Amino acid sequence: MNIYKGLNEITNYIENNLENKIDYDVLASFLGVNSYTMQRLFSLMVGTTISDYIRKRRLSKAALDLYNNPNLKVIDVAIKYQYNNATAFSRAFRSFHGIKPSKVDLTKLRNFPRVIFDEKDMAIKEVEYEIIELDSLELYGLKMKTNNDKIAKDAPYFYQKVSNKYLNKYGKIDYGMVTYDEERENCQYYYVLYKQKIKEFEKVILPKSRWLSFRIPSQNATDIHNASQDFYLSFLPSCNYNLKPIPELEYYHDGVTDFLVAID
Repeated sequence: MNIYKGLNEITNYIENNLENKIDYDVLASFLGVNSYTMQRLFSLMVGTTISDYIRKRRLSKAALDLYNNPNLKVIDVAIKYQYNNATAFSRAFRSFHGIKPSKVDLTKLRNFPRVIFDEKDMAIKEVEYEIIELDSLELYGLKMKTNNDKIAKDAPYFYQKVSNKYLNKYGKIDYGMVTYDEERENCQYYYVLYKQKIKEFEKVILPKSRWLSFRIPSQNATDIHNASQDFYLSFLPSCNYNLKPIPELEYYHDGVTDFLVAID
């Protein structure tokens, strides 16, 4: 599958349906994956979540509507672009454009353009992996709140901080784990986890599942981050696996890292 062709179909569909409710399952069908997987791919490939992309496109179009037709009522434009009321629309409009919708001035407006990909720009990387089945995992650890922009720095910082504090007491950290919001668009927490039961730490239970396992010959944070990006941007779009709503894991052992992603 050419993911760029699929993404262009998604952004084209969004563009033609900014005035309608957009069904994520329909968007996912353009990539041949489930909605959960589509949102993760879109976020990585476009650099913003799909909900934020739709919001910015709607606000961009709304501003032009108001500028081109000064007689339009704000509430009518709000409803046109799927806002429940004028107050919510005005708040979003001001946050994006910096002015009230009733004070539209073309010189002060922002425009977030439709994203269009070059469908010929398709990088191909060979990736080795295996599918493994793991019983339910009961792990214990600590977490740090983070987000998509900060995770690359937060994860190694927090890992080292916990390791320095507890190495002599509990030994080496066994797992790293990244949790996401319900749409799997925004990461929320990075965990460091131990196999051993540690009462003072949070208990985390992961259900029995099948996992895609990728061996990274390193435990370096940059190497792990790059490998995870290769997985989402190169491997996942070219296969038929669907992600499960289970956090991804990094299993640290014997000087290597197994990057684990749960699948249906």
